[in-house]
Amino acid sequence: MKGEVPLEGEVPRGRAGGARHDLPEPDAFTRPYWDAAAEGRLLIRRCHAPACGRAHHYPREFCPHCWSEDVTWERASGRATLYTWSVVHRNDLPPFGTRVPYTAAVVDLAEGPRMMTELVDAAASVAGAGLRPGLPLEVVFRVRAPGGPVVPVFRRCVGAGA
Repeated sequence: MKGEVPLEGEVPRGRAGGARHDLPEPDAFTRPYWDAAAEGRLLIRRCHAPACGRAHHYPREFCPHCWSEDVTWERASGRATLYTWSVVHRNDLPPFGTRVPYTAAVVDLAEGPRMMTELVDAAASVAGAGLRPGLPLEVVFRVRAPGGPVVPVFRRCVGAGA
């Protein structure tokens, strides 16, 4: 039934068989992004309209700032600063429940765009210890299973401290 909320421990209708909510579904447009991640590179999109030139993320086929379709892939530096975060202690969507606690975050990429991600620093994952807005971060790439998708996540920059 639409709007039905399952009881704790129940699998919602249509999700039997262990539906995954953590795996990307690359298509022809996003394939360069996921291929670059598998090679250890983070890509963003950059507008080439003369009056704009802004970068954006998540990848879109047009510039969300000026609506130009003159956008291309660009390698990001992998540097970012922490904008905000939340330590997740409970998540009922499979397979996130087996990963708690983890730290969901929004970071400001050095190139300008904000990006939703996960912080993988061990201390951050436990209790958000030492996290603060503006904390320097760097991208790392995680593989959940051999042959599976590689996902960009972030950690404290080496030497950034707590």
